[in-house]
Amino acid sequence: MGERETYANAAEAVGRAIARADCRLVYGGGDVGLMGIAASTAAAEGGSVYGIIPGFLIAREGHLDGVDIKIVETMSERKSQLIAESDAYIILPGGTGTLEEVFDVISRQQLGLHDKPIVFLNTEGFWSPFIELIAHTVREGFTPQSLADHVDLIDDAKVAIARIIAQLDAKDATTTGKAD
Repeated sequence: MGERETYANAAEAVGRAIARADCRLVYGGGDVGLMGIAASTAAAEGGSVYGIIPGFLIAREGHLDGVDIKIVETMSERKSQLIAESDAYIILPGGTGTLEEVFDVISRQQLGLHDKPIVFLNTEGFWSPFIELIAHTVREGFTPQSLADHVDLIDDAKVAIARIIAQLDAKDATTTGKAD
């Protein structure tokens, strides 16, 4: 969960904001880490929570009661289904598993496989070095500027969820030709 209590507080704020916005939280299905905190908070707030977890991780990570859980075989299947089931991505601070998921989401966007909003919750400046790395890859000609333009860095959970909803509404209006 990280060394700072503010990370757990941010995860709670994300879960609360998602539930209060009447959005569905899709996550890795376990009862551990920041996503476990976000999911349990969203569920406690009456929100819709959908977890996807490989069967072999259930004994290690557990799962939340009252949450819709889908059990899959592999980590790759979990990641693919998380990406497919999500309308947007809010990325909390995390370790290597989070980084693997982040790179997969960003790579798929760069390949044109999705155009879903990507928001990094920059609690305590956690993601600032990562965003600088992305900017460096743009400056060095390895990553298109258009990809970097689609990644948001936001410090506040409520603002992050509001930004995602606005982006989804704008995308829907563009797709359907209707505005709310």
